[in-house]
Amino acid sequence: SLGQGQGQKAETLIHLGRQSGDWVCLQNCHLANSWMPALERIQELQDPNTIDDMYRLWLTSMPSSSFPVPVLQGGIKITNEPPKGLRANLSRTFQEITPDIYEGCSKSREFKKLLFGLAFFHAAILERRKFGPIGWNVPYEWMDSDFQVSREQVAMYLESQPGVPWIT
Repeated sequence: SLGQGQGQKAETLIHLGRQSGDWVCLQNCHLANSWMPALERIQELQDPNTIDDMYRLWLTSMPSSSFPVPVLQGGIKITNEPPKGLRANLSRTFQEITPDIYEGCSKSREFKKLLFGLAFFHAAILERRKFGPIGWNVPYEWMDSDFQVSREQVAMYLESQPGVPWIT
């Protein structure tokens, strides 16, 4: 994970990966603004004849103006964005819930109802992000990990209580 002082380590891993055919993943490139020119230089100076065919360099980043354009142009770009619309968000959320999780709570009926409410809230928040800061006091990047933690909290709550204090 890139950040303060990780540039030299990343450069070493890139060179080792090129020689051995390993895959190298540099995460959070947006946090290493000062190292981005070095990454651009590393990529421009590479000799394709000396790189193992199995070598791959994976870079993860939030959108950043400091990310070198030549590096972007020379690679394959993959984006992971939530689907558009409330229905698509709900569908994607439930596709990621395994049957073990869906059926795993001893209070199955209550869990499923609360899970739907949580999934609906999650989908509404994801859809709401496209409007930007309008209506929000504090900006927060709501993500799938937030939904997963919330889902686990609901399951833990239901498992730890003798009953549910409201009608579901």
